[in-house]
Amino acid sequence: MFMLSILLLSACNNASFKDESKASVKTAKAIFKEQEKKPNQKNEKTHFYLPSGYSIKDKTTNNIILQNGADTYILFINPQEDSSSDVVYKATVDQYEKLDTNEKFTNDNKFGFLTIKQLKDNSLNELTIGVGGAKITTQAKTSNLNEDAKVMMEIVNSVETEK
Repeated sequence: MFMLSILLLSACNNASFKDESKASVKTAKAIFKEQEKKPNQKNEKTHFYLPSGYSIKDKTTNNIILQNGADTYILFINPQEDSSSDVVYKATVDQYEKLDTNEKFTNDNKFGFLTIKQLKDNSLNELTIGVGGAKITTQAKTSNLNEDAKVMMEIVNSVETEK
């Protein structure tokens, strides 16, 4: 009986991919529709919001490597594309034979997206979130998909590029 209780508890604690991916889509869509966070970082002609606890590990003109603890995020910016562009989305989707989650959002002349590809070990997922010409990607545990989606959408939704 004791072992059965432990098995049931551990099964309940394991986040299901289906539930977490649905929650992450809902969260990303809600953040996408909110007022953008005010940028507090700059890389050349790109301004963006970086949450507390996150740092810039490395940067080039179009790529900014972010760190939060042991987690790494790649922020890619195509300055030729505005916030209504779907070019980065199409290029992202074309990289995969099949995505486990592929959602698009539109709002006030803005185009956003969220894609998730489960990786082979099934405990990690490649999570990509984008708005217009910017996207951010990380490898997230299934149990962290929703929280990562929230922060990643806050970051990518805040990207402003000087023309």
